[in-house]
Amino acid sequence: MKKIIVTGGAGFIGSALIRFLIRETDCEVLNLDKLTYAGNTESLREVADSPRYQFCQMDICDPQVAEVFDRFQPDTVMHLAAESHVDRSIDSPLEFVRTNVLGTANLLHIATDYWKKSGKDFRFQHISTDEVYGSLGPEGYFRETTPYDPRSPYSASKASSDHMVRAWGHTYGLPVVLSNCSNNYGPYHFPEKLIPLVILNALDGKSLPIYGKGDNVRDWLFVDDHAKALWLINTRGVPGETYNVGGHNERTNLEVVQTICRLLDKLRPKTEGSYLDQITFVKDRPGHDMRYAIDADKLRNDLGWQPEENFATGLEKTVRWYLENDWWWRPIREKKYAGERLGKG
Repeated sequence: MKKIIVTGGAGFIGSALIRFLIRETDCEVLNLDKLTYAGNTESLREVADSPRYQFCQMDICDPQVAEVFDRFQPDTVMHLAAESHVDRSIDSPLEFVRTNVLGTANLLHIATDYWKKSGKDFRFQHISTDEVYGSLGPEGYFRETTPYDPRSPYSASKASSDHMVRAWGHTYGLPVVLSNCSNNYGPYHFPEKLIPLVILNALDGKSLPIYGKGDNVRDWLFVDDHAKALWLINTRGVPGETYNVGGHNERTNLEVVQTICRLLDKLRPKTEGSYLDQITFVKDRPGHDMRYAIDADKLRNDLGWQPEENFATGLEKTVRWYLENDWWWRPIREKKYAGERLGKG
């Protein structure tokens, strides 16, 4: 039975990973999460009573994380804890530096000491973003060899954390493996991000603001497909290697919003008119990258990963989930984030 520490396990991708690990493996999981505004233990309701699941509320910047390692004796760390919203990084960049850079360095330092003392066949897995590569033109893809060119405080902080992980692997020999993913979507997504924000603002009758002309392109990856990829990388990935994870589902932001509106027109029609009528165009955010697109051939060819959802099936599952689970998102909208614009600069 493998013992895993998942950092940021109350977040969107982290909670999906933990639900997968408890449901599909025999691993014992310790969720280490600070519970910032985006952390939500309700996202783990279905596994909370499992004897193989534990929760520890702690900041990854805290030196006492070392005590958690000593007590739990993990075989691997799957590191997802991060500040992750570009708009918030424009407003509060130093919070991103603290968590994403200093927090990762603290975790690496503690993990290295633990690994050397324990003598275990240990692995440190770092989960990052495709945004570290910068912005693409109309052609081409991000590959594992693409030079880093971060454009926002968020992506710069994640690029820094990637460099830290590789440095610890090279200097101290820590067995590390990295992955960089495209935009995730799916159930339990904090409603500051595009897809859940549009769904809930549409249901509330609010305007659906689109930055600029809505022609920025993202490659969308269903979060459960990502969780399966992360487990495959953890168990079969080669130490020192990086694997890109993408869904090959490129859409402009305008196309994404229009598709959501049409799904809502079908699944919960308005008394009159269409949700498309709520679309508005607003001033673009500062430094908005034009296009992201992932080449995931290495992950597919070397480890045999293939996404199970395409954008049409995954997005309909996502919209249906939000329609059926207001118990999860309504308290967030009422107490934490009501859908206002962030990141004006």
